[in-house]
Amino acid sequence: MVFNTGAALLDAIVLAVVSRDKEGTYGYKITQDVRRVIDVSESTLYPVLRRLQKDECLEVYDRQFDGRNRRYYKVTEKGMAQLNLYKVEWKNYSRKIHEIFEGGVAV
Repeated sequence: MVFNTGAALLDAIVLAVVSRDKEGTYGYKITQDVRRVIDVSESTLYPVLRRLQKDECLEVYDRQFDGRNRRYYKVTEKGMAQLNLYKVEWKNYSRKIHEIFEGGVAV
C-alpha cells in the first residue's frame, strides 16, 4: 500500500480484529489477520498490542496450547468504546477523502 498507516489507524485495525472473537485471540493470528489488510511486521504489531493493553483497551491472559503458554488478547469495554469512536471518525474521514477524490468538495 502506498499510504502510510498512522498509529491511530493501526490501533483501530487491531481493535477491530481482536473484537471479532469475543473469547479473545492470540498474537500470531492477530498478525495474520491484520496482514490481510495492510503490510505490517510482527515487530510493529506487538508494541501496538502492548500499548493497547497499557491503555486498558485490551486485556491479556495466557492459555495452554500444545504444552506451552499462548498469550491471548481480548477487547475490554474501554477498548470497544475506543473502537466505536475510531469507526465514527473513520467514516467521516473516508467520506471526506472520497468526496475530494470524486471532485465533490471545493478546496
